[in-house]
Amino acid sequence: MKEKVRFKSRLRGYAKWPLLLSILLLAMNICMYPISVKAGILMSGFLVVYVLIVGILYLRSRTQIYNELISFATQYGQVQRKLLKDLALPYALLDEEGRVLWGNTAFFEASKKTRKALHKSISWFFPEFTREQLLQDKDGDAKSVRFSFEERDFRADIRRVYMEHMLENNALMDLGEDEGYLIALYMFDETEINKYIRMNKEERLVAGLIYLDNYEEALDTIEEVRRSLLVALVDRKINKYIGAFGGIVKKMEKDKYFIAVQEKHLPIMRENKFELLQDVKTVNIGNEMAVTLSIGLGLSGNSFAENYDYARIAIDLALARGGDQVVIKEGENITYFGGKTQQIEKATRVKARVKAHALREFIESRDKVMVMGHKMGDMDSFGASIGIYRAAKVLGKRAYIVINDITNSVRPLRESFNDNPTYETDMFLTGEQALEMIDRNTVLVVVDTNRPNYTECSGLLSRTSTIVVLDHHRQTNEQIENAVLSYIEPYASSACEMVAEILQYFDEGLKIKTAEADCLYAGIVLDTDNFMRRTGVRTFEAAAFLRRCGADVTRVRKMFRNEMVEYKARAEAVRHAEVYHGFAISVCPTENIESPTIVGAQAADELLNIVGVRASIVLTYYQQKTYVSARSIDEVNVQILMERMGGGGHMNMAGAQLACEVDEAMEIVKHTIEKMQEEGEFE
Repeated sequence: MKEKVRFKSRLRGYAKWPLLLSILLLAMNICMYPISVKAGILMSGFLVVYVLIVGILYLRSRTQIYNELISFATQYGQVQRKLLKDLALPYALLDEEGRVLWGNTAFFEASKKTRKALHKSISWFFPEFTREQLLQDKDGDAKSVRFSFEERDFRADIRRVYMEHMLENNALMDLGEDEGYLIALYMFDETEINKYIRMNKEERLVAGLIYLDNYEEALDTIEEVRRSLLVALVDRKINKYIGAFGGIVKKMEKDKYFIAVQEKHLPIMRENKFELLQDVKTVNIGNEMAVTLSIGLGLSGNSFAENYDYARIAIDLALARGGDQVVIKEGENITYFGGKTQQIEKATRVKARVKAHALREFIESRDKVMVMGHKMGDMDSFGASIGIYRAAKVLGKRAYIVINDITNSVRPLRESFNDNPTYETDMFLTGEQALEMIDRNTVLVVVDTNRPNYTECSGLLSRTSTIVVLDHHRQTNEQIENAVLSYIEPYASSACEMVAEILQYFDEGLKIKTAEADCLYAGIVLDTDNFMRRTGVRTFEAAAFLRRCGADVTRVRKMFRNEMVEYKARAEAVRHAEVYHGFAISVCPTENIESPTIVGAQAADELLNIVGVRASIVLTYYQQKTYVSARSIDEVNVQILMERMGGGGHMNMAGAQLACEVDEAMEIVKHTIEKMQEEGEFE
């Protein structure tokens, strides 16, 4: 770079002005001779004297002028250097490689280094800096890097300073064409401001709601004279837990509490996994049923009122997921804790009756009804759709069932409606056909799923404003937001059970045809594993209602028979299963199988029959995705396991979809199991 630096000619031009004036006088002198020789001679004498004087002054003063100019420039630069050196703001210049060329006193004080460390990398001064961070800024725009050093918080502003920009207005020097640059580094100490930001954040209030999940049911199990004692003990547990964190508790209703705590205590609550959930279960004064509660917390809102709204959303989500858990809504992020116990089935059917009447009102107010379940529908999804179809037909409405792929398990049910004059030929629609027919005057009923991406045709959700959701799976962060009616009961065994209850209150004269009763009954049998899992009193009552409507056990059993190739695939999955931390994990073959995901789920059920297996997981690669089926009896909550992988379901029956190959999915499953094992999630 130094070779290209040279003095420009402007300063030299100022020194040449006397010579130019001398030439001008010489020309004037020559012009005077034709006019008057005497005047010309006189002018020549004066010109000689003038040239001698100018020459002597130029020769004697040139060095002194240059020295004065250089001295002035040097003093000017020293003043600037002095100001930068004594500047309280740490400042340094770096070369292209990130080496420190110069730094002021504040820079070396901040880095705890001396000036002997010049020409060392910035990473030697501050380990958080890397050359890659310095190279990110290519346009000369300032960028910031925040880091901590010696218990101090710094913000470093980095800017490239190109040499051509530094000298573009310089009249004395020329750099030529060069793309070299220096890096200017300004450091700001943000320790104090970060301290106050943290204090402000920690002292912000978190709004919370605590609901007792089974208040009435627990009280019914003890004598009336002891009920007040049970309530008092639960109150004491809640007040003691929240009071330990300096929070306040206000009882709003007999089973509902409002709480407020400072945000700085939330990490401690997370660390002990909200031990209040387990502590309240220890209250026992003879009650046969342990008391459980749900907690919804809201924070990071723009106001405390917005935090309270977040808490309401969180508690609704906790209850919809089955209770006995904590849901934290922090802005758009939602976190779950607990939820390891099975929700107690509600004996009352009041909610089912209310939902049935609300559904009837929505259907009556519209011209058409469309029903859809989840992708690759099973018997539960199909049976629930048939039940809603019958409800719509009772009210004289046009009804359609949206289904794209007829899986092998659904085909026997679907064939019972073929060539049947009782049903319209356009009873079943594909997603494309439904998109052409749906309008704002259509009721869209979604069954057996509450996640928009899992529906048969998610595009339908934006085509109508009247959406009803009926599901028995626990809610997750992803849910259908714009539903006018949402009936989600995680304690229900199946969507068919919920629809069967609704039909009993929907219309007094409602009659279910035999084929429809078979479909609903088959859905219950599938999700309960032939009434061996997740069954309650209401499950058998729904099954009894369907039996009275003509459901035939023998016909339904024949529908569950498998093809020989599917049976062999299931046996292969069982044969090659490996036990990993108590989990039986296997891969289901997919060759020549029409519905491999169904076979994978069946294989997962089979693996539970092996002694020592706490839970089973079967992976199935199908349509560029790996489907994960997880099952358990009562030792492991597979629902929280699947939620870690983006899925969901029930405590003992859940699943997920992974957009990767089987080998990668297997590693994800094992890593998740190991991580949750370390966190104590399976204890």
